[in-house]
Amino acid sequence: MCSRGDEDDKLLLCDGCDDNYHIFCLLPPLPEIPKGVWRCPKCVMAECKRPPEAFGFEQATREYTLQSFGEMADSFKADYFNMPVHMVPTELVEKEFWRLVNSIEEDVTVEYGADIHSKEFGSGFPVSDSKRHLTPEEEEYATSGWNLNVMPVLEQSVLCHINADISGMKVPWLYVGMVFSAFCWHIEDHWSYSINYLHWGEPKTWYGVPSLAAEHLEEVMKKLTPELFDSQPDLLHQLVTLMNPNTLMSHGVPVVRTNQCAGEFVITFPRAYHSGFNQGYNFAEAVNFCTADWLPAGRQCIEHYRRLRRYCVFSHEELICKMAACPEKLDLNLAAAVHKEMFIMVQEERRLRKALLEKGITEAEREAFELLPDDERQCIKCKTTCFLSALACYDCPDGLVCLSHINDLCKCSSSRQYLRYRYTLDELPAMLHKLKVRAESFDTWANKVRVALEVEDGRKRSLEELRALESEARERRFPNSELLQQLKNCLSEAEACVSRALGLVSGQEAGPHRVAGLQMTLAELRAFLDQMNNLPCAMHQIGDVKGILEQVEAYQAEAREALASLPSSPGLLQSLLERGQLLGVEVPEAQQLQRQVEQARWLDEVKRTLAPSARRGTLAVMRGLLVAGASVAPSPAVDKARAELQELLTIAERWEEKAHLCLEARQKHPPATLEAIIHEAENIPVHLPNIQALKEALAKARAWIADVDEIQNGDHYPCLDDLEGLVAVGRDLPVGLEELRQLELQVLTAHSWREKASKTFLKRNSCYTLLEVLCPCADAGSDSTKRSRWMEKELGLYKSDTELLGLSAQDLRDPGSVIVAFKEGEQKEKEGILQLRRTNSAKPSPLASSITASSATSVCVCGQVPAGVGALQCDLCQDWFHGRCVSVPRLLSSPRPSPTSSPLLAWWEWDTKFLCPLCMRSRRPRLETILALLVALQRLPVRLPEGEALQCLTERAISWQGRARQALASEDVTALLGRLAELRQRLQAEPRPEEPPTYPSAPASDPLREGSGKDMPKVQGLLENGDSVTSPEKVAPGEGSVVGIQPGAASNPACPRNPPDLELLSSLLPQLTGPVLELPEATRAPLEELMLEGDLLEVTLDENHSIWQLLQAGQPPDMERIRTLLELEKAERHGSRARGRALERRRRRKVDRGGEGDDPAREELEPKRVRSSGPEAEEAQEEEELEEETGGEGPPQPLPTTGSPSTQENQNGLEPALGATSGPSAPFSTLTPRLHVPCPQQPPQQQL
Repeated sequence: MCSRGDEDDKLLLCDGCDDNYHIFCLLPPLPEIPKGVWRCPKCVMAECKRPPEAFGFEQATREYTLQSFGEMADSFKADYFNMPVHMVPTELVEKEFWRLVNSIEEDVTVEYGADIHSKEFGSGFPVSDSKRHLTPEEEEYATSGWNLNVMPVLEQSVLCHINADISGMKVPWLYVGMVFSAFCWHIEDHWSYSINYLHWGEPKTWYGVPSLAAEHLEEVMKKLTPELFDSQPDLLHQLVTLMNPNTLMSHGVPVVRTNQCAGEFVITFPRAYHSGFNQGYNFAEAVNFCTADWLPAGRQCIEHYRRLRRYCVFSHEELICKMAACPEKLDLNLAAAVHKEMFIMVQEERRLRKALLEKGITEAEREAFELLPDDERQCIKCKTTCFLSALACYDCPDGLVCLSHINDLCKCSSSRQYLRYRYTLDELPAMLHKLKVRAESFDTWANKVRVALEVEDGRKRSLEELRALESEARERRFPNSELLQQLKNCLSEAEACVSRALGLVSGQEAGPHRVAGLQMTLAELRAFLDQMNNLPCAMHQIGDVKGILEQVEAYQAEAREALASLPSSPGLLQSLLERGQLLGVEVPEAQQLQRQVEQARWLDEVKRTLAPSARRGTLAVMRGLLVAGASVAPSPAVDKARAELQELLTIAERWEEKAHLCLEARQKHPPATLEAIIHEAENIPVHLPNIQALKEALAKARAWIADVDEIQNGDHYPCLDDLEGLVAVGRDLPVGLEELRQLELQVLTAHSWREKASKTFLKRNSCYTLLEVLCPCADAGSDSTKRSRWMEKELGLYKSDTELLGLSAQDLRDPGSVIVAFKEGEQKEKEGILQLRRTNSAKPSPLASSITASSATSVCVCGQVPAGVGALQCDLCQDWFHGRCVSVPRLLSSPRPSPTSSPLLAWWEWDTKFLCPLCMRSRRPRLETILALLVALQRLPVRLPEGEALQCLTERAISWQGRARQALASEDVTALLGRLAELRQRLQAEPRPEEPPTYPSAPASDPLREGSGKDMPKVQGLLENGDSVTSPEKVAPGEGSVVGIQPGAASNPACPRNPPDLELLSSLLPQLTGPVLELPEATRAPLEELMLEGDLLEVTLDENHSIWQLLQAGQPPDMERIRTLLELEKAERHGSRARGRALERRRRRKVDRGGEGDDPAREELEPKRVRSSGPEAEEAQEEEELEEETGGEGPPQPLPTTGSPSTQENQNGLEPALGATSGPSAPFSTLTPRLHVPCPQQPPQQQL
C-alpha cells in the first residue's frame, strides 16, 4: 500500500491474492502478524459481494452398514484423539467440538446417519407384527407405553387422532452418530413434545433453552447474524444453525446441558429450543407426542407458521374437529382442553365469516377438506392448511386463501368468489355442546356419588345403584380419582358383608356338615352387625344376622345355667354341645362344655380297655389312650387313670423289650429260658407282639428238634440237601439249639469234600458241574448239543447230564436210582459217541485242497468253520477244530537225551493224540486220587449225589482197567509189545549209527530208508551238546518218559530251560515211515474198542496210553497232524518269547526309574505259571493248585495241556491202590520205563 519494501519482518502476505501489507499500514493497524489464514481487505470485499449460497449439510454418497459405520466412527475418533475411544473424556470432546465450530481456519468433516425411517429399516424396540414371533419378555416391551412406537398413539396422546403415519412425529426416526456429528438449534414441528432414547453407544450431549426464552433466543440469533435471517426468515427451522451456548448465555438466554447415556430418555417440551452433538459411535431413536396441555401451544404455532409462511405438517383445525366429533372417546382432561380450543376456534370462525359477508361474498358450498391433498388446500398467501373454511374464485380455480387473507386471493370481482366450508355455523356449536357435556359429565357423576356415600338425603342406596355408578365411571372412562376409589371400596366392603352374611346363614342350615374353621366368635358377630349398619348401602341380610345374634345370646344363657349346676348328666351336656355346633358361632361357654364331655368320654374308654372281660389291648392302644388323656382337661379322676395307665405301659414295655432282646440277641437262649419269660409275661393284661413272636419261635424250635431226631434216627444217612434245609431253618430261629452245631459240622464236612472233588475233576472256569462230569454224557451223539454247550450254559438253556439221565431231585436221594441211571447212561454214551464218530467221519476233511470253508460242515468251538492248515481232528468224536482255538498236544515232553530215553525217530511214542474240549470235560485225575476221595467219602455221615456218581465212575474205570489188562496180557499183544520194546532198545544201543537201522517187525519198509547216513550223527551231536527238542509239558517227579526224550528241567516251570530246536524236529519228518508193527484185524478191533471206551472215561489210566502206542505203531505216521502240531508249537513259542521280552523290558524300566523293581532272584524262583499266559499256562496253574489243595492225594503229575490222556505216565504202586483188582501188569508196566531228573530248585516228590 505504501510502496515501500523495507521492514520485512512486519510484512503480511494475503492468502488470497498474495499481496504484501505492513501491519501498521492496515486500517485498523494490527499489533502483530496474525496466525492462520489471513486475507486482505480487497479479498474480503470481493468475498462479501459474492451471491449467498444455501446453508445445509451435504448428502453422503457412500452407503454404510451399521457395522461398517461403527468401525469408521471408532477409527476416526481413536485417530483424532490418539487414544482408545472409551478413554476420551466427554469434557475434552465438548471443548474440541466448540473449538472447531468457532474456528474459521480449520475444517473437520464427519458423517451422521440422521432421520432414518424406522418403518423401512426397523425399530430398536420390539414391534408386534406378523414378521416374527416375540418372546414373552419382548411382548411386554412391545406393548409398553415407553416404547417409542406406542407412545404417540396412546389414548391420552393427541396424535392418535391423526390417521396418517407422519414420519418423525408418529413414526420414530433412527439416528446413528459418530464423534462431532451434531444436531443444530431447532424446535419440533408444531411445537410438539419430543422424546429421544439412546439404545447403546457413547453419550449424546444436549443443550436446551426453555420455551419462555424461545423468542429471546430468536432475537439474539437474528441480532448476531442479521444477514442470514434476512435471506431465510425460517432459518431456525432448517436445523443448520449452530451457536455456542456461552454466546447465548452472555446475551441473557438461559441454557441447560446434559449428557445422555445409553438406556436414558431425553424429553423436550413444546417450543423448547435444543441442540447437541454425539460423543462417539451410538444409536438413538426419537419421536414426537402431544398431550392435552399442548393444544394451546399448537394453536399458537399455527399463527407463528402463518407469519413465517411456513408449511404445516397437519391441519390443527382438522385435528380439533376430529376429536370434537367423538367426544365420548376422549379422556376427560383432553375433552376439557379440546372444548376450550374449540370454543376459541368457533369464535374466530364466526368473526372471519362475518367479515366475508361484509365484503359481499354470499356464495358458499360445502367441501370435505380432509379428503383433499394438503397441497390443494393450502393458502397461497400464508401456506396454512385450510379445514374449516377457505375462499375460492370461480375464475381462478388453481388457488384459495384462508379467511385471514381474503384480500390476497385475486383481482376478480367479489361476485365471482365463494366460500368453501366444512361445517356450518350451526353445526359447530352442536359439536361444542357435546364436548361440554363430556367435559362436565364427571362433575355430575361425582355429585351423585358424593350424595350416595355421605347419605346426605338420608336414604341409603341399594347395592344395585352403587354398582350402576361404578359401571358409569368405567364406561365413560372417568379418571381414577379419590371419589371413584371410595365408591369401589364401599362396593367391595358391602359385597364382602353380603357374602359373609350368606355364609353365616348357610352354615346354620348345613349344621354339623359345615366346613371347619369358618365359624366366627360372638364378639366378631356383633362387630359384623355393626359394620353392616354403618355401610352407606341398604342390605336385607341385616335382618338375618340380627336373628342369628339373638339365638346365640339365648344359647349362651342356657349354657351358663348348665355349667353352674355341675355335675350335670353327660347326655344333657352333649345335647347342649350339639345345639351350639348348629349355631355356626363360637360361644365361650361351648368350650367349657366340650372339655366336660371329653373328660367323660376318655374315662369311659379307659374303663372299657382295662376291663378283665375285654380283649387285651395292644401297646399302641395304651399309648394312644395316654396321648388322648394328655389333651383332656385335668381333673382328679383323669389324673388317677393316667397314672395307672402309665404304670401298666411301663411294665409291658419292659417285658416287650426283654422279649425283643431274646429275639435279636446274638447269644441265643435255650428253650427253657424262653418258656420262663413267656410264662411271666402272660400275667400282663396287654397284647405284646414280641412275646407272641417268642411263643411262635419256641414252637418252631420244638418242631425242628423233632425233625432232626427223625432224620438222625432213620435207616439211612440223611441227604445233604435235607441237612442244609434244616441248618438254614435252625439258623433263622432265635433259640439256642444244641443239635444245630452238629448238623453244621456235618454240612461243612460234606461241602469240603465236594469242593475237594470239584478241584480234582473240574477245569478252571468249567461250564460243567461236578455231578455232570461224574455222570456219563447221555447226549454224546448230539453234535449240535455238544457244540453249543457253552452258549446254552450261558443262556440257561443247557440240560445237565443228570437231567438227560432222567434223574429228578428225588431220584438223586435214592442210591439205587443213581446206579441204575448211571448204567443206562453208560450204554447211551457209548452208542451216542459211535453215532457221532460215523457222522463226523463222513464230513469232508478241511485239509483237502478241494474243500472250502463254505463246503465244510464241521464247526469249531469259536463258531467258525475250520479249513486249511492248522485244523485238528479229535481222536474220539472225529470232528475238526482250529488248532489255535483248543489245547493241542506236544510232540516231545523233554529237551535232554538220557540212556533210557527213546530216540527221536521213535515217532509212535510222540504225543500226537488230540481230544477236543467237548470230549474231555474234566481234568481226568488218576484212579489213585479218586480212590482217596472215596475213602474220605466213606467217613461222611451225609449222602451226596456226587458221591454215588463217583462210586459208579470208579467201578466203571476199574472194570475197564481189568478188561484192558486182560487184553494187554494176551499172547498176541504181549508179543507185539515185546517187539516194540526190542526196537526201542536197538535204537538206544546205537548212539551214532552209520546206516539207518532196520526194523524186523516191519514187513515191507525201512523206517529210515528216506534218510541219509550223515543225518543221525548230526542229531546225536546235537543231543550231546545239550540242544534238545522240548515241550512245556509237566512230568511228575520220579518218572521217566515214553516219548524217547528224557523228562528233565524243562518239565518243571520253576526250572530254567532252553527252547527246543523245533527246526531239527522238522528236518526229521521226511525220515519217518511206518507202520513198524503189523496188527492183525483180530487184535486191532478189540484194542480200538477198548481205546474208545477208555477215552470216554473221565479218569486217567496207564492202560489207555499203552493201547494207544500199540495202535500208533501199527499204522503209518500222521504227517499232516505232526506238521500242524509243529507249526502251532512254533507260533506259541514265538508268542511266549515276545511276552518274556516285554516283561524283561518292564522290569528294567522300573529299575532305571529307581523304583522298587522286581527282584531278579525272586522272579527266577517265581512259578512259571504266574509269568506265562495261554491255555497251557492256565492248566499248569490248575494242576499245581490241585496238588496244593489235595495235600498229596492229587495226581502225581498234571494232565497234559492238550486235553488228551495219551501222555499220562504210569506210576509205581498202582496195584496196591487198586486193591482187589487183578490181571497181568508186567507187559505194559515194563513198556514205559521212567526216569526223572529233578530240578535243582525243587526237592523230588514222592510217588503215590
